[in-house]
Amino acid sequence: MPEDTEVKEVEIKKVEVIEQVPIGIKRTKSFNPEKWQPKTELGKKVKAGEIKDLGEILNSGVKILEPEIIDFLLPNLESDLFAVGQSRGKFGGGKRTIWRQTQKKTSEGNKPKFATLAIVGNKDGYVGIGFGKSRETMPAREKSIREAKLNIIKVRRGCGSWECSCGKEHSIPFKITGRSSSVKMKLIPAPKGTKLCIEKECQRIMNFSGIKDIYSKTSKSTTKLNLIKACFNALKNLSDMKIKQSMPDVGEK
Repeated sequence: MPEDTEVKEVEIKKVEVIEQVPIGIKRTKSFNPEKWQPKTELGKKVKAGEIKDLGEILNSGVKILEPEIIDFLLPNLESDLFAVGQSRGKFGGGKRTIWRQTQKKTSEGNKPKFATLAIVGNKDGYVGIGFGKSRETMPAREKSIREAKLNIIKVRRGCGSWECSCGKEHSIPFKITGRSSSVKMKLIPAPKGTKLCIEKECQRIMNFSGIKDIYSKTSKSTTKLNLIKACFNALKNLSDMKIKQSMPDVGEK
C-alpha cells in the first residue's frame, strides 16, 4: 500500500522590500525665497531687491554670513561631495568614499566622527568648497554645503593660450599657482578642445566653475584633501589678482 503523504501547507508571506537610501545621499529641501527672513543687513538688501548681482557683493569685500543669500541670487546652484575618504579593504586597500571617518577611544567605547568636503557652483563662473564634520553623516553634509556657499568665489575665465585666439571664456586668462600645505598646483591656459587635463576630483571644480579646457602641473601629493584645496586656492588667486585697465585681458578683442 502506498504510504500516506502528508501535504504541508506553506504560507507564503509577501515581504515588502524597503529601498534603503545609501549613507550620504539626501534630498535637500528646496529654497523658498518668500519664507526666508534675513537676519543681516546685507540679506535684507538682497531680499528687498537693492542688490541683484552676487559679483557686486564679492567685489565690495563684504563678508557673506547667510547662505540663503547665495540661494536667492543663484537659483540654479548645484552641489556635490568629493571622495576624500577611503573605506577599509584587504591588505590596506579600500574604495574611495565621500566620508572621512575617525574614531575616538573613550571609556564608554569608540565614538566615530564623520567629515566631508562639498562643492557648490552654477557652472557659469561661480564655485565654492566647504569642509564639515560631525558625529553623524547628515549634519556633516549640511555643514559642508553651508560652508561651501559662504566660501563661494567668482572665477575669472578667458582665453589665455597662445595657440588659441577665439576670445571666448572656455579657459583661464593666464597662468596661476595655488598652494595648500605642501601641495602646489599650477593652472595653465589651454586651447579650445583640449578638455580638462587635471586630476579627477579637480575636474569637478572646473566643471562647476564653467571651465572647459585647462592644463595643470602638480607637485607630488599623497593627500586628496590638500590637492583639492590647492586647486581651489589657485582659482581664488586668479580672481583676486588685479589687472591694470590699460592692459586688456588676454583673448579680448
